[in-house]
Amino acid sequence: MLHARTTRRRLVVAVTTVLAVTLGAGALAVPANAAPAGSAAAVTAVTADAPIPFPKGQKLADAGVKGFLTRSADGLQTRFAWYAGGTAAGYGSRTYLRSTRTNDFLVFAEHYKVTLRDLTTMAIREVPLDPLTNTSAYVGSAADAVFTTDGTDLLKHTIAGGTGYVAGLPTGATAVTIQPGTPDDALVQFTADGVRKWALLDLTTDTVGKSFDLPAGATISAVSATHVAWARGDANTRAAVFVMDRATEAVQEVPVPQPVQGEFLVRLVGGWVVYGAGGAFEDYTPLGPVTAYHLATKTTAKLLDHMTSAAAAGDGSLYVRGGSVEQGEGMYRVTATGDDTPAVTLVASTGEPTALQITGDDVPAKVDLDRNGGKATFSWTLSRPGANVQLRVWHTRTGADFRAYDYPRDTAKATFEWQGSYNGDYTWELTAQPDNYIGPPAVATGSFTATRTPKPHDFDDDGAPDVFLRDTSGRLWRANTTYGEQLKAYTHQLIGPGWQIYDRIEVTGDVAGSPVADLVSRDKAGVLWLHQGDGRGGFAPRVGLGGGWQVYQQLAGGSDLTGDGRADLVGLDKAGDLWLHKGTGSATTPFAPRKKIGYGWGIYNQLAAVGNVAGGPAGDLVARDTAGVLWLYLGKGDGTFAARTRISGGWGPYQHLVGVGDANRDGRPDLVGVGAQGQYLYRGTGDWKTPLLGPQAATLTNVYGGPYDSVA
Repeated sequence: MLHARTTRRRLVVAVTTVLAVTLGAGALAVPANAAPAGSAAAVTAVTADAPIPFPKGQKLADAGVKGFLTRSADGLQTRFAWYAGGTAAGYGSRTYLRSTRTNDFLVFAEHYKVTLRDLTTMAIREVPLDPLTNTSAYVGSAADAVFTTDGTDLLKHTIAGGTGYVAGLPTGATAVTIQPGTPDDALVQFTADGVRKWALLDLTTDTVGKSFDLPAGATISAVSATHVAWARGDANTRAAVFVMDRATEAVQEVPVPQPVQGEFLVRLVGGWVVYGAGGAFEDYTPLGPVTAYHLATKTTAKLLDHMTSAAAAGDGSLYVRGGSVEQGEGMYRVTATGDDTPAVTLVASTGEPTALQITGDDVPAKVDLDRNGGKATFSWTLSRPGANVQLRVWHTRTGADFRAYDYPRDTAKATFEWQGSYNGDYTWELTAQPDNYIGPPAVATGSFTATRTPKPHDFDDDGAPDVFLRDTSGRLWRANTTYGEQLKAYTHQLIGPGWQIYDRIEVTGDVAGSPVADLVSRDKAGVLWLHQGDGRGGFAPRVGLGGGWQVYQQLAGGSDLTGDGRADLVGLDKAGDLWLHKGTGSATTPFAPRKKIGYGWGIYNQLAAVGNVAGGPAGDLVARDTAGVLWLYLGKGDGTFAARTRISGGWGPYQHLVGVGDANRDGRPDLVGVGAQGQYLYRGTGDWKTPLLGPQAATLTNVYGGPYDSVA
């Protein structure tokens, strides 16, 4: 308990005053929370033309007239640096910077002593503490002094003036704390008669002046030569700021439009009140701007886009750790200019932008849609975490649009998985909206090209197989498939009427040299027609390929049987001989002269060119006999086949067997069976012993038209 004293006398106490013997250039070589009793080197300030570094992730703890003190995010470390540059020094958590109008002092509050260091002369004052008996305890510091209690009295300790009593504190005052006010006075807070109070301590007379009750929920925020300011409010209430005129004791409220977001900071500069939210820059909630309010003119001015911390210096200036979209993150000096808006100068920079920026991307120039099921991972690097990110990717030719969202909170990277469909050129646009709404959204654009080898049943270049269905009225439909839990058609495009003139329709894959698949049809006169795919799901005008094709009772296309990378066509004639029509890649002559590659095939009533389903060197054929047994003919790659292998029986109910290509995007072609009792997908395995898995239900033909007399 502290008692009032009306007279002052000098005390004789056990203190140590050390003046550095050597004052030379170098760092502040002082261990954390320690001041050595021996000599210490002074720091020679270096004039800096550009802003000096400010440590990233740290807040401004205190500001002096020659240097500043920062504190780590966890509060365990502090760091002193000169405004003029030079080597900085690190200290422990209970380190404070205090200043007069012309000089700075470091205060090291340890368990058994408190140390005051003059940063000009490097003189040191050590004051012993006795926390066990509470006969000497540290209660705070201001200007060039530290303050302790001996259980009864409040004591002031300086390097130059020794130790003396502080008078004027009410009898019985408890929970005393002292903080910097101005170079002439300190802020004293204490409890008397159960009420929390505050007063100003005159540092010249060492006397506590008139005390005032501290409003409920309020915190004294700033003291200037003319005013005292306090703030009130929390995360659930709107902030309130009050300022008392020290001469008249009149109190006025400062209008604060924005609600509290975290810590609310209030400081004084000349006739201006400076306020703003003091949350971390990476907060996910909006941070309001740093605002100055003139107490006389009632005008406001925006100083910075945000601040994390602020401290007043002994010369009346204010230092703010914050940022502006124009100059970036760092420490700014705010100085009064009379009634004009305070001047704001960047003093120290973290090197970080305040506005959110997209600093890099990991988007390849080319994406191979044949790999990873057509999926690709794209990522972008941001200047900091805390953003709502939207990615838009669109296909240049078709306009197909892909959008996705990411919300990076703990990492400065946005990552997306893109599922490609079409070949060709794509454009992307990334928009990142900062969570704290400081600055405009960041936007970046770019492009890439997607490539895919032509697929035998892909006519609209989206990577998914298409199935062609002719209804009994002669209309041809294109069923665009998708694969999820099953294979199904999600759209049906009408190709056109009049297809009843053909008695055979067969998808051949790319035989004419374009990037998409083609189709051939045979009319009832035996003329074969080429319908070259246009890449949009339709066809170019048909081209006649000659007559005589009525000799074939079966046609099957889509497998590369010769290993040259082009799809081929086989025909089974009425004599049971199998003929190869090798694909050429020419739109005018898509097939080479035929070559006989087998005989005795008359036992089969269905052929399907399925591609490489069995892991051989080239495409394969499957053939169904009249007993309903399906057989595999493994392609050797030279237009011939290995000995047939039985797959299984029970295939008789299917009116159509279609080698649709890779329906489930596992890298292996598949087979579809269509019959009166249903439609089923058989998935390729790449194993000649068990080349097909299934059946798996499919839905291809129950959307439009029907029944269908041709499925290809």
